[in-house]
Amino acid sequence: MPRALLAAIVSLLLVVPAAAKDPVSLLDHKQLLSYEADGKLQPVRTPADWAQRRKQILAGFEQAIGPLPDRAQLPPLDIQVVEETQEGDVLRQSISFHSRNGERVTAYLWIPKRNGTEKRAGILALHPTGTIGKGIVAGYGKANRQYGTELAQRGYVVIAPDYVSFGGMTNHDFAKDDYVSGTMKGIFDHMRCVDLLVARDDVDREHIAAIGHSLGGHNSIFVGVYDERIKAVVSSCGWCPFHDYYAGKIAGWTSDRYMPSLRDKYELNPDRVPFDFYELVGALAPRGFLSVSPLRDSNFDYKGVQKAMPEAAKVYELLGVKDQLQVRYPDCEHDFPDDMRREAYRFLDAQLKHKPVREVP
Repeated sequence: MPRALLAAIVSLLLVVPAAAKDPVSLLDHKQLLSYEADGKLQPVRTPADWAQRRKQILAGFEQAIGPLPDRAQLPPLDIQVVEETQEGDVLRQSISFHSRNGERVTAYLWIPKRNGTEKRAGILALHPTGTIGKGIVAGYGKANRQYGTELAQRGYVVIAPDYVSFGGMTNHDFAKDDYVSGTMKGIFDHMRCVDLLVARDDVDREHIAAIGHSLGGHNSIFVGVYDERIKAVVSSCGWCPFHDYYAGKIAGWTSDRYMPSLRDKYELNPDRVPFDFYELVGALAPRGFLSVSPLRDSNFDYKGVQKAMPEAAKVYELLGVKDQLQVRYPDCEHDFPDDMRREAYRFLDAQLKHKPVREVP
């Protein structure tokens, strides 16, 4: 048989029809206390059962965002300090460091004045959408977003990276990296931020948390699901189930910086997406989670949060930590006002056993 003809036949055999669907899962994203085993649904009755369900949550998430790259042999961080600014008792450094494959992350690092050899709790502060990226949480953007600066003033060691395509990473070419999604690149970069924190001799590696608003709000959930060194998560205006996001119109999640597969593979149909936020919030258990979900948030409908939180609470109750899951519904728009930031900081203080050096704001 001529080689050209053979190649043509093989190529036809390898073609996957455009209408082909993923294998249908029995799992209901809303029902967290069921897991799949031997082709059947089984009830989650024990923490061991929940561990199986949690693995299935991560597997569904990775169908949409791609696998987490291997972290077994991480390269040196190679931290480079670009600039330093003294802010009272806090030193703020503008830095870059190695993520992987030669890619670098740009970030702010706040280092409070140290008393002797004491160790401080560490915070991963993830910024909302905005061209200046990390500068927003330093107070250079819209009001009520300066939680990076404020947490440092309260005595935390804080790192605030640029999310890919913003700030110092504006020129990132998604077509040239090896990630399936911008979401997974963000997760990997943010885990490298935690690597940086735990490597510091002034940080207590057992007391690290993540906080973010909007873009940073869901990114704090995403990295928290993967990185269990993160002991608490605060998400302001960061999430709701897909069916409640603009009444199920999920195109906003499909840019290169997010999850293009929701458009290209799952056809913008929330019924087909292989994960949902019910599951991601549940997967944070038993660690502390505070959601700030305003009543007039035009992006993330609080009514969806009200549906999801009781389902996630069942997981927290199963693990005996029901008080670790908290939510606030302030009467405001897509914002992170003073009173809510105060509550968030006090939540983090309690979770991380941190005594603030001053009350900010």
